[in-house]
Order: sequence, then structure tokens, then C-alpha cells
Amino acid sequence: MNQKPKHAIWGRRSTFILAATGSAVGLGNIWKFPYIAGENGGGAFVLMYLLCICLIGLPVMVAEVLLGRRGRANPIMAMQKVAHESGSSRGWSLIGVSGVLAGFLILSYYSVIAGWTLEYVATAARGGFVGLDGVSAKQTFDSLLSNKSALVRWQTAFLCMTVLVIIFGVKRGLETAVRVLMPMLFALLLVLLVYAAYVGDFAAGFLFLFSFKLADLSLVGLSLALGHAFFTLSLGMGAIMAYGSYMPSSHSIVKTVLIVGLLDTLVALIAGLAIFPIVFATSGVEPGDGSGLMFISLPIVFGAMPFGTLFGTLFFVLVTLAAWSSSISLLEPAVAYLTERFRFHRVSANLLIASLAWLLGLGTVLSFNDWSDSRYFLGMNLFNFIDFITASVMLPLGGAFMAVYVGWFMRRRPLRHELTHDSSKTFRYWFMIVRYVSPVLVIVVFIMGLYGKFAG
Repeated sequence: MNQKPKHAIWGRRSTFILAATGSAVGLGNIWKFPYIAGENGGGAFVLMYLLCICLIGLPVMVAEVLLGRRGRANPIMAMQKVAHESGSSRGWSLIGVSGVLAGFLILSYYSVIAGWTLEYVATAARGGFVGLDGVSAKQTFDSLLSNKSALVRWQTAFLCMTVLVIIFGVKRGLETAVRVLMPMLFALLLVLLVYAAYVGDFAAGFLFLFSFKLADLSLVGLSLALGHAFFTLSLGMGAIMAYGSYMPSSHSIVKTVLIVGLLDTLVALIAGLAIFPIVFATSGVEPGDGSGLMFISLPIVFGAMPFGTLFGTLFFVLVTLAAWSSSISLLEPAVAYLTERFRFHRVSANLLIASLAWLLGLGTVLSFNDWSDSRYFLGMNLFNFIDFITASVMLPLGGAFMAVYVGWFMRRRPLRHELTHDSSKTFRYWFMIVRYVSPVLVIVVFIMGLYGKFAG
């Protein structure tokens, strides 16, 4: 395919690495990973998660970056171009449609939850964690969830932060943002790790994350590990394909993806090592405290520890930065589609998509108060349904179809051309995995997960 790129190319390889890592590193690593690991046996879940990353996540990520770079367009148009080149059905463009839609749906609730972190930055900075116990910490969190105006205010603020970056485009917006945000995020994470090692029970936290018990393995845990591998690597939501379209042709896709996967996994594990030692050092707080681990348990811990106000503030600033870098990647694919397909101005495309995400996000806001007991969506409220349909259905299936297309329908010549900077041996191993292993594992675990959720 010899067409000129429709949009900009990253200036350096490191920019793509930072951008893709920024997309991958978010609430999934720092909020979700610790608590689902805590609920599913610690080391057993970590093992299943790492296997899903290696056998499914990274091979599919290579495929998604490859498709984006080959198509040099937003996910929908990229899939159309690649399918046309290989003589495949235009129906394969539904992979791109699904990815853009999934990213939009995730952004609608992601911005609401990310808004909580802004509230907690303000609360921590004014010393609001000092003297908290289990009852008062839960009351603080419940008070936030019941305050619809506060939730909408913080949701709006977070979406405005996201739009502000995307409006300036690839060079001045995305590239500048990731080069500032990601080093700040890594530095803060390391500071908190040192703090946890100093004031927490580091040995207990380490053993919890890395000790393995066969009895802790479960089908539900495996399904969660797969879904989280896709969620944390931003697979199947259009972001990596969009970022791949900005990747220079002179760079190795496989080597770059391995670096991104390694950085993303390290952030998740370091986040666990920063959180669990603090949790184990505090009586009455458990690693399996669920989604409230960050917003209920940790404020208690920070409120009782030396320099807790400072480090509590830094922690929630860290979470906000991680969420911001991910939300940028969720908005970009839909904006790119409108600007490339319908010639929207970048500002109007941003405002349209962000406004629609804001409106849908109001349903998530209400899901934590007025609609919390509604069960109109397969026995779930709106937030739980959107979370389930994206993380447990759209992302895995999108990844499986990408693997099937690349492994069975895309012509070998363009496929090998995009991986020309990787050795023939690397290509053969990757192609075998993406063709025979990844899609089968995704479908098997996907079906087991559905069975476990609805039959259990």
C-alpha cells in the first residue's frame, strides 16, 4: 500500500512506547489490578495474568499495531484498507467499528471513576484522611457516590482535561502530553514504592503477590485475568490500532510491543508492591477489600501513617495521571475517524464525542446512587452492564477476530513487510501463536467466563 499517511507520524520510537504505555497504564493497573489480585488469590491471579499477557495479550497487540500501521488511518478505515489490499470482505472493518465503539463506551464510565481520583486528590491535600477509621472512610466514599452534582462536576473536569490534549493533535497534543505525563507517573510510582517499603510490611506484600497456591486457581480468576490483560493493554478498543497508525515504518513492531508490555506489567506489579505492604501493615484492612481498596482502605492507611497527607496526595495524583494518559487514548480513535472520514475539524470532533461520552456517563453517575438497585441489563445496572459488555465481551472478541484475520485472511506479503525489522524466526513464532494459540485461548476462556458468570 503506497498511499501517503492521512495523519502525522510519531517523531521518535520512544514516543510510541510512551504513548502506548500511557494508554495501557491507567486505572486498570493502579486501581483494578491490586483489588482483583486481592480477591483472587494474589500470586495465583498474577500467574494467570502473566500467562494471558504472554500467550494472548502481546501477540494480539503486535497484530493490532500492525493493522494500524498498515492502514495508516483510524481503526475503521485502517481495517477497510487492509481488507481491500488482501482481497478480504469489507465486513472485517467491523473490528475497527467495535474497537472505536468499545473505547467510547469505556470512556463514558472511565471519566466518572477517574473523577473520583480528582476528588480524593483535593481531600488528601487538605488533610481529609487524618483520623479516618473504617466507618468514616466508608461514609466519605458513600457520601461522594451519593452526591450526583459532585460526581458530574469531577466527571466534567476530567473530560475537559482529556479534550484539552486531543484538540492540539498528534504532535502538539498527544506527543507532548505523553512525554510529560509518563515520566512523572513513573517517578511518583517509584517514590510510593520506596515509601511502602519503609513504612509497610513489604515482605507480606511481596509474598502475597508472588507466592502461588494451586487451590487458588479458578475459571473465574482465569476469565478475569484474560479480561484484565486486554483492558490493561488497551487491546480491542481502537487505541493501539490508532497509535500504531502513527508509528514510523522504520521501527520494529515486535520489539516495541515487548517493551510496552514489559513496562505495563512492571507498573501493575510495582503498584501492587506499593499498595499491599501498606495494607498488610494496617489492622482491619484486607487485600481482598474489592473495588473499595483504593477509595476506602488506603485513605485509612494514609491517614494513620507518617507523612500520610503528603504521600496520600501523591498517590492520588499518580492515579489521576495514569487515568488521564489512558483516557486520551480512548478518545483519539473516534476523533480520528470523524476528522478523516467526515472531515470534521479536530475541535468540533472532540467536543461532539466528549459530549456524547459525558451524556452516557450520566448513566454511570446514577448507577452509583439512584439507579444502583436497577437490574434492567442482564440483571445488572447500567455501569456494570457497560463494564461487562466491554471488558468481558467486546475486547476479548475484538482481539480474537484480529488474531483470526491476521493469522488466516491477511496476505502473507504485507504481513511480513510490516514485520521486516524482526527476524524470520521471530515472525514464525509470532505467526504460529497468533494463528493457532491466541484466538483459541481467547474463545475458550471467554466461554468459560460467561458460563462462570451466568451459570454460577
